[in-house]
Amino acid sequence: MLGGFGGKSSSGGRKSLRVAVAGDKGTGKSSLISAVASETFPDNVPRVLPPTTLPADAYPDYIPITIIDTPSSIDNRIKLIEEFRKADVVILTYACDQPATLDRLSSYWLPELRRLQIKAPVIVVGCKLDLRDERSPVRLEDIMAPIMKEYREIETCIECSALTLIQAPDVFYYALKAVLHPTFPLFDQEKQCLKPRLRRAVQRIFNFCDQDLDGALNDAELNDFQVNCFGAPLDPVELMGVKRVVQERQPDGVTDLGLTLPGFLFLFSLFIERGRPETAWAILRKFGYNDSLELNTELLTVPAKHSPDQSIELTNETMDFLRGFFQLYDLDNDGALRPDELDDLFQTAPDSPWLEAPYKDAAEKTPGGKLTINGFLSEWALMTLLDPRKTLANLIYIGYGHDPASAFSVTRKRSVDRKKQRTERNVFQCFVFGPKKSGKSALLDSFLESKFSDGYKATVGERYAANVVDQPGGCKKTLILREIPEDRVKKFLANKEALAACDVAVVVYDSSDVYSWRKAREMLMEVARKGEESGYGTPCVLVAAKDDLDAYPMSVQESDRVCMELGIDIPVSVSMKDDERNSLFRKIVSTAENPHMSVPETESGRRSKNIRQVVNSSLLFVSVGTAVGFAGLAAYRAYSARKNA
Repeated sequence: MLGGFGGKSSSGGRKSLRVAVAGDKGTGKSSLISAVASETFPDNVPRVLPPTTLPADAYPDYIPITIIDTPSSIDNRIKLIEEFRKADVVILTYACDQPATLDRLSSYWLPELRRLQIKAPVIVVGCKLDLRDERSPVRLEDIMAPIMKEYREIETCIECSALTLIQAPDVFYYALKAVLHPTFPLFDQEKQCLKPRLRRAVQRIFNFCDQDLDGALNDAELNDFQVNCFGAPLDPVELMGVKRVVQERQPDGVTDLGLTLPGFLFLFSLFIERGRPETAWAILRKFGYNDSLELNTELLTVPAKHSPDQSIELTNETMDFLRGFFQLYDLDNDGALRPDELDDLFQTAPDSPWLEAPYKDAAEKTPGGKLTINGFLSEWALMTLLDPRKTLANLIYIGYGHDPASAFSVTRKRSVDRKKQRTERNVFQCFVFGPKKSGKSALLDSFLESKFSDGYKATVGERYAANVVDQPGGCKKTLILREIPEDRVKKFLANKEALAACDVAVVVYDSSDVYSWRKAREMLMEVARKGEESGYGTPCVLVAAKDDLDAYPMSVQESDRVCMELGIDIPVSVSMKDDERNSLFRKIVSTAENPHMSVPETESGRRSKNIRQVVNSSLLFVSVGTAVGFAGLAAYRAYSARKNA
């Protein structure tokens, strides 16, 4: 324990541990298992032991350990691989009196684990320590340093003797520790420093404990931290001891105000340096972190959707919090964040959440690469639409202190919106269909205010673009465009609920290319049919792109006729080179705000609708007639009763 900072270790909720022991024949792995289990050296050991269990009380963490002895012969390779995949930790053995078995670790066993993509931590164990030639003394650190440098999955190295039981029980203690309290996620052995994810987690914990926001933990805050993590306060002497150790090794770690962030980080380095990673893990798990240094999913409870045509949005209060947080990091007050400012904003999250698809390049940036306030809020809206748990985690990481349940709202069903002919949504999702080279990608680029490019680059996979659209009257709505590549449309629409999450379907075609129009018409009809079959009829907008080129006359006439037949507006002609394209996005939002309009209706859909209306009218007539008959019968009976009286 470091000057009072310490306490019970945390198992992270684990109930058992499975250990696979492997190595060359004759290295002593079976004898090691038997000696630890029976606390005596065995006289006769079978070639492969059956599964052996160490009871929960064998080690302080009170977790039973199942040890699997694996065969060394190549004939049992399939069994060996199966056990590797099921293991929580792998022990590789070599014989201290057989140097060739040590060489085999780096020439065969460790590369084999990598080839099989085994992610479990590895413990390297030298057995038969009692047989090593004492005339040739060696230091374990000197032998293992180059191997551990190459194979970072090695958590610990230890030598032991099953005959004398020297350090034999410690082997499985370190195996348990490697799983429950691994140092690999915490510390970079090569650079001798805390890993970035741990630094970010520690900074979040520090910020949480710094209640007076003065950049230091005073004695009261340190004691609150100690009680929260370990259930007991520090006495004044212990507290002074902690500060003294920090100040000696980290001069800027203590000020008159208390323990600073550098000092707090240093304490975690010291825990690991002194072989007490369990103390660091106890703190991390108390603050909700899992083995990947991310918040446990059990803590990330988000409201559930009860229907596929519902969606989850951030509440107005949460959006206000995000606007205020944005302003804190917009140091030059230009309404946009530089990449380094955005990194600082997410400095207490494991990673910046928008570095990879689909979030990368999905929001508006300035020509200089800064993320605008609209782009910032749109990224949050997109993340909430796709992965609300990720949104909640990042809200907590950056310091959102309100009830998580108040961060979200579940929208009304889109089918109900159509019946009521209005919607209360603030975020609309639009699916963008169209043949290749029709201008879909250019449409998304222009939505993000990106500079137009004449070069063609096919979209690989689905792509998103999100931005805020200003509507007449000062109303702001977030619009998310989702591009569906042509070669994925058929598979996409094969899902019965494909259109459930869609507020508007936009079909784009090249107005100068008759083939593009014909392909777009097929897609439009397929979207219309899919909406009628699934019950998720979706408003549609047809877009005639590349308006700066000469339009194909037949496509102009046919497109107007098709739109009239389907009951939707005629195509919107746009050119992505034109500055007036913003009217298109206002048109899309306006269409989404009126969910009962612009829903295409095919001829077969119209016939089905008429048949349903006739059936419903007939049922209504029968119901009314039956009701009148019953009323007449009741009146006759009442008349007869009065006459008889």
